[in-house]
Amino acid sequence: MPSFLFIAVNGNNKIIAGKLDGADRSAVIAALNNQGLRPISIKDGASGTAKKGFDFDSLLNSNKVKIDDLVMFTRQLSAMVGAGVPLLRALSSLQQHTESVGLKKTLTTVIKDVEGGSPLADALGKYPNTFSDVYVNMVRAGEAAGILDEILKRLAMQQEKNSTIRKKVKSAMAYPMVLIVITFIAFFGLMLFVIPKIGKILGDLGGPDAKLPVLTRGMLAISGFMTTYWYILIPLVVGGVMLLMRYIKTPVGKSQLHHFVLKVPGIKLIIMKVAIARFARTFAALMGAGVAVLEALNVTARAVGNVVYEKALVDAAEAVKNGATLSSVIEKNPIFPSIVAQMLAVGEETGQTDVVLLKVADFYEEEVDVAIDSLSSIIEPVMIVLMGSMVGLIAASVMGPIAGLAQNIKG
Repeated sequence: MPSFLFIAVNGNNKIIAGKLDGADRSAVIAALNNQGLRPISIKDGASGTAKKGFDFDSLLNSNKVKIDDLVMFTRQLSAMVGAGVPLLRALSSLQQHTESVGLKKTLTTVIKDVEGGSPLADALGKYPNTFSDVYVNMVRAGEAAGILDEILKRLAMQQEKNSTIRKKVKSAMAYPMVLIVITFIAFFGLMLFVIPKIGKILGDLGGPDAKLPVLTRGMLAISGFMTTYWYILIPLVVGGVMLLMRYIKTPVGKSQLHHFVLKVPGIKLIIMKVAIARFARTFAALMGAGVAVLEALNVTARAVGNVVYEKALVDAAEAVKNGATLSSVIEKNPIFPSIVAQMLAVGEETGQTDVVLLKVADFYEEEVDVAIDSLSSIIEPVMIVLMGSMVGLIAASVMGPIAGLAQNIKG
């Protein structure tokens, strides 16, 4: 029978950690409930034991906290705080039992800061790579309003939604990227190894005075250049890619990239829908937590993930500061669909902006799924056509002179 590691809280709000055998997770939960314990975390004991060995992933990314680990931490902290467990005791327990090396290191310092009298939000704010502005601001609002457990639940839910969208976009782009890499490798392989041999064969058959078609001469010239200067060409290509990647991480490069992708057909729709879904869910979460509108807009702007939308939201915050309603400002900006402004107006009239925006977020997250599926169905045949065209071009450059030589031999 499999074993499970658990963390639970008893009737006196004392944290209990241990190991329990059970047929599955449901059986373990039932057993703990029968003992008067409230389960906080249940993990497969076998997988937990396996992870105690040497972990290359932890070695390479010792300070990086995965989104799944952060979601689990947030949900567990919410459950423990909601059960009445003191914050320091909850943090200490989670720090001891987490399997994430990065999170364990981070929580060690967070616990020391909280013990020293710092609010939890300030302690988390020292680690912006792990806890985003949205996370810190929502925790701060939760501490101020005394609803930290409820805010942590919302945070975990929001992180799961964002993670789901990110994974779907990455999954949709994985296949095209693999095809592009294969295409480049095939092109370089043909040019460096196949075309030179074919050129030698054509030269032997036709002699030094053989007149080859323009296409064949062009392919042979490209192949000759690549085989002669490969030691310059390959570092140049690799260096160019690395410089490009570094450039798009700069503020100017990121801005140009984000403006560009919003003009590319197909990709534009996905980027817009992802940005709007992220804006709606983040802004709704902050408003629901009691964060002021201006602060919520500025925090959401930094979390939306696109420079164009970030600027639009910062400008919107300035307009709202001057007395305009958010819905009227959004309505004038073409990067926001009209439905967003209409739903915002309804939320402002009814005083339920957070509830309305959650519906907008759900709608656009579904739209992202549809757009990604549509893009994937288009990209696949396009990439196949490009690869086929490349192979066909090379084949034509080879078969043309061979057919001409055959005609000369017959004549």
